[in-house]
Amino acid sequence: MVEKTKASNGVPPGWLVKLFTRINVMVYRGSRGRLMNTLAGRPICLVEMIGRRSQKTITIPLMYVPDSERVYLVASQGGAPRHPAWYYNLIDNPNVVILAAGTRRAMRAEVIEGSARSKVWRRCVECYPEYEVYRTRTDREIPVFVCRPLMS
Repeated sequence: MVEKTKASNGVPPGWLVKLFTRINVMVYRGSRGRLMNTLAGRPICLVEMIGRRSQKTITIPLMYVPDSERVYLVASQGGAPRHPAWYYNLIDNPNVVILAAGTRRAMRAEVIEGSARSKVWRRCVECYPEYEVYRTRTDREIPVFVCRPLMS
Protein backbone atom coordinates (compact mmCIF):
# COMPACT_ATOMS: atom_id res chain seq x y z
CA MET A 1 0.00 0.00 0.00
CA VAL A 2 1.35 3.43 -0.97
CA GLU A 3 0.90 6.16 1.57
CA LYS A 4 0.02 9.56 0.14
CA THR A 5 1.95 12.56 1.33
CA LYS A 6 -0.45 15.24 2.41
CA ALA A 7 0.65 18.85 2.55
CA SER A 8 -0.45 20.82 5.58
CA ASN A 9 -1.87 24.30 5.27
CA GLY A 10 -1.46 24.31 1.48
CA VAL A 11 2.31 23.79 1.75
CA PRO A 12 3.78 21.22 -0.68
CA PRO A 13 5.36 18.08 0.80
CA GLY A 14 9.02 18.38 1.75
CA TRP A 15 10.29 15.84 -0.77
CA LEU A 16 8.71 17.81 -3.61
CA VAL A 17 10.21 21.07 -2.40
CA LYS A 18 13.68 19.45 -2.16
CA LEU A 19 13.41 17.99 -5.67
CA PHE A 20 12.28 21.29 -7.16
CA THR A 21 15.06 23.11 -5.29
CA ARG A 22 17.77 20.84 -6.72
CA ILE A 23 16.45 21.21 -10.24
CA ASN A 24 16.03 24.96 -9.88
CA VAL A 25 19.61 25.47 -8.65
CA MET A 26 21.08 23.33 -11.46
CA VAL A 27 19.12 25.09 -14.20
CA TYR A 28 19.66 28.58 -12.75
CA ARG A 29 23.42 28.03 -12.49
CA GLY A 30 23.68 26.21 -15.81
CA SER A 31 21.89 29.01 -17.65
CA ARG A 32 23.70 31.74 -15.69
CA GLY A 33 20.40 32.96 -14.33
CA ARG A 34 18.54 33.15 -17.65
CA LEU A 35 16.26 30.19 -16.86
CA MET A 36 14.24 29.40 -13.74
CA ASN A 37 14.94 32.88 -12.38
CA THR A 38 11.36 33.61 -11.32
CA LEU A 39 8.65 32.00 -9.20
CA ALA A 40 5.05 33.10 -9.63
CA GLY A 41 6.37 35.87 -11.84
CA ARG A 42 8.65 37.25 -9.13
CA PRO A 43 12.47 37.21 -9.22
CA ILE A 44 14.41 34.60 -7.33
CA CYS A 45 18.02 34.51 -6.26
CA LEU A 46 20.33 31.71 -5.22
CA VAL A 47 21.45 31.88 -1.61
CA GLU A 48 24.56 29.98 -0.55
CA MET A 49 24.70 29.32 3.17
CA ILE A 50 26.28 26.94 5.64
CA GLY A 51 24.00 24.20 6.96
CA ARG A 52 23.79 24.39 10.74
CA ARG A 53 23.95 20.62 11.20
CA SER A 54 26.04 19.49 8.23
CA GLN A 55 28.35 22.54 8.18
CA LYS A 56 28.33 22.11 4.38
CA THR A 57 27.53 24.76 1.81
CA ILE A 58 23.88 24.63 0.79
CA THR A 59 22.43 26.58 -2.13
CA ILE A 60 18.72 27.29 -2.36
CA PRO A 61 16.55 29.43 -4.62
CA LEU A 62 14.50 32.04 -2.77
CA MET A 63 12.24 34.87 -3.77
CA TYR A 64 13.77 38.16 -2.79
CA VAL A 65 12.98 41.83 -2.60
CA PRO A 66 15.82 44.08 -3.79
CA ASP A 67 16.32 47.41 -2.04
CA SER A 68 19.33 49.37 -3.27
CA GLU A 69 22.38 47.42 -1.98
CA ARG A 70 20.22 45.33 0.36
CA VAL A 71 18.22 42.18 -0.28
CA TYR A 72 15.21 41.09 1.79
CA LEU A 73 14.42 37.40 2.29
CA VAL A 74 11.08 36.33 3.75
CA ALA A 75 11.03 33.06 5.73
CA SER A 76 7.38 32.36 4.93
CA GLN A 77 7.52 28.75 3.78
CA GLY A 78 4.06 29.29 2.32
CA GLY A 79 2.61 29.96 5.76
CA ALA A 80 3.77 26.66 7.27
CA PRO A 81 3.52 26.41 11.06
CA ARG A 82 7.33 26.30 11.44
CA HIS A 83 10.17 28.36 10.07
CA PRO A 84 11.95 26.91 7.03
CA ALA A 85 15.24 25.11 7.68
CA TRP A 86 17.18 27.87 5.96
CA TYR A 87 15.98 30.31 8.66
CA TYR A 88 17.95 28.36 11.30
CA ASN A 89 20.98 28.16 8.99
CA LEU A 90 21.07 31.96 8.72
CA ILE A 91 20.57 32.42 12.46
CA ASP A 92 23.57 30.15 13.15
CA ASN A 93 25.75 31.50 10.35
CA PRO A 94 24.50 34.79 8.85
CA ASN A 95 27.23 35.08 6.20
CA VAL A 96 25.78 34.21 2.80
CA VAL A 97 26.54 34.58 -0.89
CA ILE A 98 23.65 35.77 -3.01
CA LEU A 99 23.47 35.41 -6.77
CA ALA A 100 20.78 37.73 -8.11
CA ALA A 101 20.29 39.45 -11.45
CA GLY A 102 23.68 38.18 -12.64
CA THR A 103 25.58 39.55 -9.64
CA ARG A 104 27.22 37.42 -6.96
CA ARG A 105 27.74 39.16 -3.61
CA ALA A 106 28.95 38.17 -0.17
CA MET A 107 26.41 39.43 2.35
CA ARG A 108 25.39 39.21 5.99
CA ALA A 109 21.79 38.36 6.93
CA GLU A 110 20.03 39.74 9.98
CA VAL A 111 16.43 39.31 11.16
CA ILE A 112 14.54 42.60 11.13
CA GLU A 113 12.39 43.30 14.18
CA GLY A 114 10.02 45.93 15.56
CA SER A 115 8.87 48.94 13.57
CA ALA A 116 11.62 48.41 10.98
CA ARG A 117 10.13 44.98 10.27
CA SER A 118 6.65 46.43 9.79
CA LYS A 119 7.93 48.84 7.15
CA VAL A 120 9.92 46.17 5.33
CA TRP A 121 7.01 43.70 5.58
CA ARG A 122 4.79 46.19 3.72
CA ARG A 123 7.44 46.54 1.02
CA CYS A 124 7.71 42.76 0.68
CA VAL A 125 3.92 42.39 0.42
CA GLU A 126 3.86 45.10 -2.28
CA CYS A 127 6.36 43.03 -4.27
CA TYR A 128 4.64 39.70 -3.60
CA PRO A 129 1.07 39.98 -2.23
CA GLU A 130 0.94 36.24 -1.43
CA TYR A 131 3.11 36.92 1.63
CA GLU A 132 0.04 38.41 3.28
CA VAL A 133 -1.94 35.23 2.48
CA TYR A 134 0.88 33.16 3.98
CA ARG A 135 0.72 35.31 7.13
CA THR A 136 -2.94 34.35 7.61
CA ARG A 137 -2.08 30.63 7.40
CA THR A 138 0.19 30.60 10.44
CA ASP A 139 0.28 31.74 14.05
CA ARG A 140 4.00 32.52 13.88
CA GLU A 141 5.38 35.89 12.93
CA ILE A 142 7.04 35.35 9.56
CA PRO A 143 10.68 36.44 9.85
CA VAL A 144 12.20 38.85 7.36
CA PHE A 145 15.96 39.03 6.86
CA VAL A 146 17.86 42.00 5.54
CA CYS A 147 21.04 41.01 3.74
CA ARG A 148 23.70 43.70 3.52
CA PRO A 149 26.93 43.53 1.50
CA LEU A 150 30.05 42.56 3.42
CA MET A 151 32.78 45.14 3.20
CA SER A 152 35.70 43.99 1.06
